[in-house]
Amino acid sequence: MSAPLNGFLVIDKPSGWTSHDVVAKIRRLVRGTKVGHGGTLDPMATGVLPVALGKGTRVLGYLQDADKAYRAVMRLGVTTDTLDITGQVVRECPVDGVSPERVREVIDGFRGPLMQTPPLYSAIKKDGVPLYKLARQGVEVERQPRAVEIHRLEITDIDVPLVSFDVSCSKGTYIRSLCHDIGEALGTGACLESLVRTQAGPFRMENAVGMEELLGLAQDGRIGEVLIPLSAELIGLRCVELTEDGVNLVRHGSPLTRESVAAVDGVFSEGDRVALTSGTGELLAVGRAVASFDGHTGEGPILKPEKVFV
Repeated sequence: MSAPLNGFLVIDKPSGWTSHDVVAKIRRLVRGTKVGHGGTLDPMATGVLPVALGKGTRVLGYLQDADKAYRAVMRLGVTTDTLDITGQVVRECPVDGVSPERVREVIDGFRGPLMQTPPLYSAIKKDGVPLYKLARQGVEVERQPRAVEIHRLEITDIDVPLVSFDVSCSKGTYIRSLCHDIGEALGTGACLESLVRTQAGPFRMENAVGMEELLGLAQDGRIGEVLIPLSAELIGLRCVELTEDGVNLVRHGSPLTRESVAAVDGVFSEGDRVALTSGTGELLAVGRAVASFDGHTGEGPILKPEKVFV
């Protein structure tokens, strides 16, 4: 019997595929195993798409706030309804007079906290219906600007009308909207020409596999070779190692006392979320602190399992 598939695949999503297409294909490859993805990519985009298998699907919620990184190319002088090159052109402007210095000056104003309006063609839902479906029906929904943050925005090449850049940003940031807003600030308009996601939280391009490679591994029963196992580091939580008695308590979803803790890096306070692991490093559960812990013994529970994986 083959080992259960629990963890994450990092897929280099092909252009033209939706994130759902990738998940549907992998479901057929690993029949009987739960599958889900950790962050939608537009069909035109390529790059890092984390796909959770088995118990990995249960930690997807802990990865939702993760930052993302992209490699993008923006086309100046063209504005489309979708804000990318695949949409209908709604405006064209000459760009002959746009200098690289002016481009750099404008882009400098798009680093740090921003208010950004999501694209009309997006997966955001209105009354349970994705906006892109409403847009295709000719329904334009008023969208409220949202707070996002551009952590890093580095121009890698300017060859007007094309501008290439690397960007890292907070969750909920649309690179299509970023290109559109830069184009508006320049007075020329702009749209997204191409996009590669290079990182999504802890998942990076160097760990990614293409769909053809994955298909070959599946045919040989070797998907496990590229599966990233669940760990405290993967979900970005402080690790609390439990004693053998603590491990048994977690298996039953029972609260944990100070005597259940074998090791912890530092202290944790009431309300903190932590990863509960065994002495071998196995991720057992995500827990919530119901009392502060400074390493001293005391009465009463200090941790309550929130989501158990064993």
